[in-house]
Amino acid sequence: MSDPRQERAFVGTAAFFVTFALTRAITHAIRAGRGPFRNLSPGGRHIHHMTFGITALLITGYLWMNEIGIGLGSKKRRASRITAGMYGAGGALTLDEFALWLNLEDDYWTKKGRESIDAVVLFGSTLLLAALGRNLVKDLVTTALLPRRSRALHRARRIARRHPRAALQALASTARAG
Repeated sequence: MSDPRQERAFVGTAAFFVTFALTRAITHAIRAGRGPFRNLSPGGRHIHHMTFGITALLITGYLWMNEIGIGLGSKKRRASRITAGMYGAGGALTLDEFALWLNLEDDYWTKKGRESIDAVVLFGSTLLLAALGRNLVKDLVTTALLPRRSRALHRARRIARRHPRAALQALASTARAG
């Protein structure tokens, strides 16, 4: 990909969904007592995987705040990919235990644990929209703030930028008809 922002969105989204799927598979294996995986409990204190997610998000935020790993310049693309992957993975690890920090109880395997899945679907959908090239915040603000006529003009301009040939043909046919 040539656009660093789009590449970060794609890598972050992919890392989010892959990490979520792997985390769910590993937690199911731990619960069933299969495979090499075990809970991490140093000194008898269980460490939830959201701890690693929060750490990854904090590190990524710090790096991005200092403009490290944002992909400006061809030599910095690797750091951009790494930080985007950390962001996606950190988000998945954190939101997979959303019900825990929402309800302040370990309800991963209960009916309340479904709230974590809802959070993952909601945030994952937002990431997916970004990876597909949609700027959700900009679209929402534009839609909410612009009057109806201005929105139609804004939408027409956006379509014209994306499909200039079709826009010119439509304009020419309108001019001939008028």
